[in-house]
Amino acid sequence: MLINLSDVLSEQHRTIEKDVPLELEVFKSRLGAFPILSKENVHIVVKHVKEREITISGNTKLVIAIPCDRCLEEVKKEFDLDFVKTVDLNQSDADLVEGLDESNYIDGYNLDVDKLLYNEILIGWPMKILCREDCKGICNVCGQNLNKGTCSCEDTGLDPRMSVIRDVFKNFKEV
Repeated sequence: MLINLSDVLSEQHRTIEKDVPLELEVFKSRLGAFPILSKENVHIVVKHVKEREITISGNTKLVIAIPCDRCLEEVKKEFDLDFVKTVDLNQSDADLVEGLDESNYIDGYNLDVDKLLYNEILIGWPMKILCREDCKGICNVCGQNLNKGTCSCEDTGLDPRMSVIRDVFKNFKEV
C-alpha cells in the first residue's frame, strides 16, 4: 500500500493519519517463506518535523506461522508492531548508507507501508522458535517427532571416546 506524502511535505504540513490494509500475504526472507495467518489494519501517522524531515509512527498486530527449530511443527508467532521512524528526505543515498539508515520504504513522495512493515518484522524476528520449552525435536536417523512418540533407532549420538567420562559420572553421581 502506497501513501502519498505530498500533503505533509507541502507548505501546509498537514498530518496524515490513516488505517491501511496490510497487503503482505507471505513473509519471505532468506530463511524461507512464512504465511501470515491473521493481520490487522496498520494505523499510520505521518507528521512534519522540520524542512523535509518527517516522523512516521504506526502500529499493527499480525500472526505468522513459523516452524519450530527442533521438531518443525508449525508455531503461531504473534508480532505486535509499534514503531516510530524519523526520516530526513534531504539526505542523499550515500549519507543513508554511511549512517546505516534503512529507509528503502520511501520512494520519492510515496511511503510503501508493506516495505516498512517488512523491515519491522525482520527486526523483530525471534532468534529461536520453539513449540514448547521442553521440545524434544526429531530423531536425526528416522525423522520421528520425539514429542509424539519414541522411535526404534539406536542412540548413535554418544561418542565412544567419551565412555570413560560417562563411567565417572555413573560411579560418582554427587559430582
